[in-house]
Amino acid sequence: MLKRTMLGIAVRGKSVEAVEFYQKAFDAKLGRTAKNDDGSYMHAELDVYGQIIAIAEAWPMDKELVPGTIVQFNLHFTRDSEAIVKKAYDVLKEGANVHTPLGECFFSPLMFGLVDKYGVDWCVFI
Repeated sequence: MLKRTMLGIAVRGKSVEAVEFYQKAFDAKLGRTAKNDDGSYMHAELDVYGQIIAIAEAWPMDKELVPGTIVQFNLHFTRDSEAIVKKAYDVLKEGANVHTPLGECFFSPLMFGLVDKYGVDWCVFI
């Protein structure tokens, strides 16, 4: 039986920085962690409003990832969560490629889409 599902992010050389960045973006609480000998994260869990985002240092073999395998993190918040979505945008847009700026769209009165500085594709909306 399935226990839980986690969104996973692997970053190269910046796992500690990424954990701090996503904590700030989502007011996330740090949960379980395990570190590598160099202090980077082998595994770090962030609680983002009850959902888990796992962040880890990319393994050396991850350089062989197949291009064209795209995953987008979609976070759908309740209608009373405008401040959460706006804060996430303000933080995540730093160094990002914003493909859909914060605003209204056909399925939401407030959303944004971007690829952040770690290469993670986000769609966040209410």
